[in-house]
Amino acid sequence: MATLLIVAPVFALIAAGYAAVLFRFVSEGAHKGISEFAFSIAIPALLFRTIVVSEFPDVSPYRMWGAYYGALALTWIAALALSALLRARREDREDGVVFAIGSVYGNIVMLGIPLVLSALGNEAAGPMALILSVKTPLLWLCGILQMELVSRKRTGSAFSVIRPVLADLVRNPLMIAIGFGVIWRFTGSGLTPVVDRTIELLAQAGSPTALVALGINLFRFEVKGEKLSILAMCALKLAAMPAAAFVLTRLLDLPAVAAGVVVLFAAMPTGANAYIFAVQYQRLVNPVSGAVGHAAGGDDAAGGGVDGGGEIARSGLRAKARGHATRPWRQSTSISAGR
Repeated sequence: MATLLIVAPVFALIAAGYAAVLFRFVSEGAHKGISEFAFSIAIPALLFRTIVVSEFPDVSPYRMWGAYYGALALTWIAALALSALLRARREDREDGVVFAIGSVYGNIVMLGIPLVLSALGNEAAGPMALILSVKTPLLWLCGILQMELVSRKRTGSAFSVIRPVLADLVRNPLMIAIGFGVIWRFTGSGLTPVVDRTIELLAQAGSPTALVALGINLFRFEVKGEKLSILAMCALKLAAMPAAAFVLTRLLDLPAVAAGVVVLFAAMPTGANAYIFAVQYQRLVNPVSGAVGHAAGGDDAAGGGVDGGGEIARSGLRAKARGHATRPWRQSTSISAGR
């Protein structure tokens, strides 16, 4: 019953978003504004306030990162090996990198944060912030650098490849909220009652609006892709990675809340940034879009199989069919391949 009370409201809000479009209470494009509000204002407010005012469990960030990113690394290696078995042409090593990204890049922001907060409460915000602070830049940097290594087509320095990723990091609302929250906490100034209440009201809207936007996204969702590759990606993301995370949380003796955050985040379905990565390099676009869709209805990509908004919900990204890093997490709320 306790599990039902945690999970049922989450999926009820997703269903409410879907029903709102189905019965024409809102337009199909409503997700754009709702997503941008949730991920540019409400959830950053939630992260900022929680970091400033909450008491965090005494847990080493290195153990947190070791558990989550250790599970991610093991899954990445398994995905590369499995991709080699599935590929018709063994020399297409670029496919393996995209397959690995699709197997480890979870939909943490739109689905993970609301679910973790529902299950574990606000005390989970500290561990969440530790993972969120490095997840997107780390995965994009690893993916880009490995892609450059296996394709051997780099035309500039390593810094020129990763510079766009680093530049956008400082403009990401979630990263800004985490950074300012840590700085303000260290000042010891706290928040005045008026400011605290204002931010709290904004923060309370974050999870519900994100889930409603996800439901709206599902209304016109389509999937195209090879079933075997989709099944393999979903199995790695939804089974292998959380299993590895669970084992590592035990081995590293993480506290219950921190361990819960690690395992739940590891169990999140494939997120749309994996699709954006596939579009950027024009590799496995259909299978990755299918993994996003079959795993959870997709969080937010569009074009060739997925229709919706951006996982980080920042307008501005134009996913390139070819080329180098292109502001990966400032996704348009309506992304199409080649735009």
